[in-house]
Amino acid sequence: QVQLVESGGGLVQPGGSLRLSCAASELTFSNYALGWFRQAPGKEREFVAGISWRGTITSYGDSVKGRFTIFRDNAKNTVYLQMNSLKPEDTAVYYCAAKSYGSSRLRAKECDYWGQGTQVTVSA
Repeated sequence: QVQLVESGGGLVQPGGSLRLSCAASELTFSNYALGWFRQAPGKEREFVAGISWRGTITSYGDSVKGRFTIFRDNAKNTVYLQMNSLKPEDTAVYYCAAKSYGSSRLRAKECDYWGQGTQVTVSA
């Protein structure tokens, strides 16, 4: 059974940093594009960042460009989201997703697998 397990969320002050991790099991990790989405209360799920299955192309949502970085380690079956200069509006549940042979610009409805989510709260 495929599992995506996120970790690294928590409470951080504005301007701070967090690194999220998503560990995958029971799938051929290198064949999957990976991405991060987020959902705040009362809002739709939003694309945050994605990395192509080859790992050569990354994409970001407009609200996080220049602050967040996505990268993958195929040897560890793990994708990461480094979040810097965090703002209160980054507060949300962050989800990891995977799509077989996908591009970096993932669409939520096209993803094959999802993690359970990890809460990120940015507050003073």
